[in-house]
Amino acid sequence: MLDTLTQMLTDQLGPFGPLLALGGLGLIMIVAALPLLLKKPDDPLDKLKRSQQELEEDHTALRRVESGMGDKLEKYKGFLEPQDKEEYSQIQLKLLQAGYPGKNAVRTFHFAQFALGIGMLFLGLIYAFFVNADNATPQQMMLTVIVPGAVGYMAPKYWITRRVEARKEEITNGFPDALDMMLVCVEAGQSLDQSIIRVAKEMRSGYPSLADEFEIVAWEMKAGKERIQVLRDMGDRCGVPDVASFVTVLIQSTSFGTSIAEALRVYAGEMRDKRVMRAEEKANTLPTKMTLATMMLTVPPLLIILIGPSVYEVYKTLRSISF
Repeated sequence: MLDTLTQMLTDQLGPFGPLLALGGLGLIMIVAALPLLLKKPDDPLDKLKRSQQELEEDHTALRRVESGMGDKLEKYKGFLEPQDKEEYSQIQLKLLQAGYPGKNAVRTFHFAQFALGIGMLFLGLIYAFFVNADNATPQQMMLTVIVPGAVGYMAPKYWITRRVEARKEEITNGFPDALDMMLVCVEAGQSLDQSIIRVAKEMRSGYPSLADEFEIVAWEMKAGKERIQVLRDMGDRCGVPDVASFVTVLIQSTSFGTSIAEALRVYAGEMRDKRVMRAEEKANTLPTKMTLATMMLTVPPLLIILIGPSVYEVYKTLRSISF
């Protein structure tokens, strides 16, 4: 076959036909390989700089939006913010744990309460006087007006409470994986600050709330804030006992100068064991939770199958006797 191909190239292109064919094939391969050779792999430092620039742009846009809302609500500050510092701190901490770290979060929360309360109260008033005015008693009309207003006023508080619980559960579920990744980064030679940045980047897709917390820690450390205070603030924002214990471990390791990698290794093992125990606890409570559903869905059909024919026969006998 090779001789046939050589003879065909010689007949078509002359004595140098095979050489010309090989040269053309080599030229095609070089042209095809040029894009791969000219394409340089991205430098990890350039990737990190681009990601930091994107984060800075996102934070700038978020601050611009928050400042716009804050300017609109600034003149109502005395009405929308609690005057008691302790009460203000409690509400701010709860909003932080819910994932709303903005400086205008307290004002926005109270504004949402009053706006929804008044709006639902107005809708209830319209329904009471224009739709249900003829058939309703005064007590029913009062309930029709007051109940929607109370629901609208309590809806933001209920949302924040649910958001706090969901965020705590997400952080608790993702924290063992974050510790394992941080341990790998530290043992690979990275510093604690670099490992926190890496963990925040890698955990973004699976556990965004936990990634936000690590990202805040990284930015505060870059800003020059004391590491111990940054870690304590993280424990307060999360509101999760596992994170608070982890913060205590890191603070003790930093204060006494012990190995952070060893502390992370021990604590990561404990967190994995705790996750297994939580899963076993949920598995053990499952039969108890299914008992009621099993009884409601299994016992009635079983009784119908066992007793149904007898009841039908008794009914037929009584009917024949009566006739």
